Amino acid sequence: MKRLLKLGVVTATLMMASAVPAFAQIEDTVDLEALNVFVMTLYLVVATGLVFMMHAGFSMLEAGLSRQKNVANIIGKNLLTITLGIVTYYAVGWAVMYGDLVGGFIGTSGFFLSDATGGAGELITTEIDFAFQAMFAATAATIVSGAVAERIKFGSYLVVVVALTALIYPVVGAWQWGGGWLDELGFYDFAGSTIVHLTGGVAAFVGAAILGPRLGKYGKDGKPRAIPGHNIAFVSLGTLLLFFGWFGFNGGSVLELDGPLLGHVIVTTSLAGAGGGLAAAFYTRLKNGKFDVAMTANGILAGLVGVTAGPDVISHLMALLVGLIAGVLVAVSVAAIDRAGIDDVVGAASVHGVCGVLGTLWVGLAHVEDGLFYGGGAAQLGYQAVGVVATIAWVGITTGVLFTALKAAGFLRVPEQEEIEGLDVHEHGVPGYPELVYGAGSSSSGYVPGAAAAPAPRTAATSD
Repeated sequence: MKRLLKLGVVTATLMMASAVPAFAQIEDTVDLEALNVFVMTLYLVVATGLVFMMHAGFSMLEAGLSRQKNVANIIGKNLLTITLGIVTYYAVGWAVMYGDLVGGFIGTSGFFLSDATGGAGELITTEIDFAFQAMFAATAATIVSGAVAERIKFGSYLVVVVALTALIYPVVGAWQWGGGWLDELGFYDFAGSTIVHLTGGVAAFVGAAILGPRLGKYGKDGKPRAIPGHNIAFVSLGTLLLFFGWFGFNGGSVLELDGPLLGHVIVTTSLAGAGGGLAAAFYTRLKNGKFDVAMTANGILAGLVGVTAGPDVISHLMALLVGLIAGVLVAVSVAAIDRAGIDDVVGAASVHGVCGVLGTLWVGLAHVEDGLFYGGGAAQLGYQAVGVVATIAWVGITTGVLFTALKAAGFLRVPEQEEIEGLDVHEHGVPGYPELVYGAGSSSSGYVPGAAAAPAPRTAATSD
């Protein structure tokens, strides 16, 4: 046996020695630059796919937290958000965000991706960079969908998607990721706690406020009433899909094949999401005596939003801590916004807006350099605060004008009777659950006005 082992070692050594010249010859013939471009492209293709998957998560989360009579409308909005968002960002948004900047504020070149180079001499090609960034643009827009659910007109929501992906979000992106004035100031947002999530969160808050609450949401005494969603399984599925997609959201934002850095980003992302879910679950248990499943889902998302500004520059413990804080903060914020008379169906303003602020400021508080905690200093915290205030002002003003104009034109909200009967049959011609209109076992393929008795009027406070 020993002789056989020795013979095997000698044979393997001779084979490797003889292979050295051949390997060197192969290396001489391989275009290492092209290989690097291919590997980087493949890495971003995977990350793009993961972020794309988040839109399935948003669809399920919003559908589950809404009522049955509005499910088709929710799915329709999410389908059009990703499709219309990609095309709009291709035509205009990319240029505004990454074109030649005017005054560090807005890009002015590259419309319809005319600056695409095909990747000659570049490690990351313009095309794959665009595809990855387009997913982020659509994400910022779809955050609004859940907040204004169950009463916004479908057409007016599409106008909001176009405005967000063509101008509002890309301008914020240009300020930092496009090399604009916030980037020069020293503001830091690795994957978008402010650029993506705060932008979407502010737009969601403004939209919900101007749109007004759903029928039956508030009693005569002004106190909010719970309007339960119809499918907690959808909520759970959507949350887990979003958690899964976040590994591409943050991991893809590394934008280089740096193994240790990528591993660190994935770990901090995981810890923050886990911390958020745990904190929200136990907070609701202590406060209400029950573990709130929907709020646990929001806590997971809040933790993920909270870590997104700095998953590369904070420690494991600080990632867990920001998640724990975000999980409690989101529960407190959802209740406060509800009491203030703002009907945000899915808590989007709290998850993405409030916790987006937390995550952005956290970079100034918990930054680590060369493995040592130093907090970023007062200057960094100041830069982060400037970015937050500027984003809230820009998005608040632009979306405020947009929603107010739509409302003034009578184009914002569906009529009361349509809201009572459900947006599915009136906006899309088919219910998400046909048995609600036709009865169990019906073979009807679509809703025909007048062909069946209209659903009995119900208040929005009921969970149908």
